Amino acid sequence: MGLRQRWRSLQLLARPRQPEALPVRLDRRRIYVLPTRFGLFLAALLAVMLLGGLNYNNNPALLLALLLAATALASTVHAHLQLSGLQLQALSAEPVAAGHALRLRLALLRADNRPRRGLQLRCADSQARATLEPDVQTEVDLLLPTERRGWLDLPRIRIDTTQPLGLVRAWAWFWPETPLLVYPAPESNAPPLPDAGSSSSHTRVHPQGEELQQLRPYRQGDARRSIAWKHSARRDELLVREYERPQGAELLLDWMQLPSLPYEQRIARLARWVDDAEREGRRYQLRLPGQPPLGPANGDLHRHQCLRALALLPSR
Repeated sequence: MGLRQRWRSLQLLARPRQPEALPVRLDRRRIYVLPTRFGLFLAALLAVMLLGGLNYNNNPALLLALLLAATALASTVHAHLQLSGLQLQALSAEPVAAGHALRLRLALLRADNRPRRGLQLRCADSQARATLEPDVQTEVDLLLPTERRGWLDLPRIRIDTTQPLGLVRAWAWFWPETPLLVYPAPESNAPPLPDAGSSSSHTRVHPQGEELQQLRPYRQGDARRSIAWKHSARRDELLVREYERPQGAELLLDWMQLPSLPYEQRIARLARWVDDAEREGRRYQLRLPGQPPLGPANGDLHRHQCLRALALLPSR
């Protein structure tokens, strides 16, 4: 363990030493090459062959050892060229709740038309393999663990290869400065949504409603099961049933209505209520201390705004 920790500490001296803006391109000053175990074994074998050939003045043995050494040097150059010119163009990740794996998507480009095969990317405990073919954009997914809400600073991403012969390993580092957002973990056993505070409700047209609202002419794309065949026969035209569904009053999710809960549990409960309101199709408003109210609204954009506001609340 001591040697492994020292090796990791030594790797921190490699470029880059601080996060950098995208896009990032690998050049010869950022690529490192060291022999693998198989490469060290071959080097020892070639040394023995050279000593034996010199000792016994065996020209075929010397020629074979030199040819193998030249092949090993050529593979070292080729491994370096596998990474040279690679570019990390962009990265993206959809926010997830804390405790779930964040899917990080990397877009890799190359500066020439040479194919790059056998590339391996590592970040934290996640790893993935990639192959870059000519005229094909390559995207690689990595799964990153998340522990707490808020901004997640990316660790360094390592890319390496042992192509073509496995004698050496060439590697380099990406360290994007792009932070990623992690939503708060919703409360697992939260109570139901709070009362809307009003018994009033309204209705809206919905194809799977409960009460018949009206009949209208058929439009292209309407489901066949919604056609009113009897009424259509009387009117000599296709008519479609439209139903209405009761729509509950708007919800108010207020931070100040949960004074008895600890700080982080308030955040978790409000996150759960936001998800529940979206699942039920309810319009809701979120009120947080020191911020303007969000909503009332619903939909993916409104959910993201609410969960983002909860995620970026200062830690206590």
